[in-house]
Amino acid sequence: MNWKWIIVLILMMLLVIFTTQNYEVVNLQFLLWSFSTSRAIIVFGTLIVGIIIGWISSFIWNRDR
Repeated sequence: MNWKWIIVLILMMLLVIFTTQNYEVVNLQFLLWSFSTSRAIIVFGTLIVGIIIGWISSFIWNRDR
């Protein structure tokens, strides 16, 4: 197994542990929107948005080279 996959698996396990410990419902307010959701969903959504932004920026960076 490649060492990168081992690091990815460890990070995924840490993410699972973090999200299971932060399952409480919180109120989220943004501009005119207000809703209640699990803190784990907020963390996971933030992770997904960060991955997408990183993927898009690396694609643009490599395309300009």
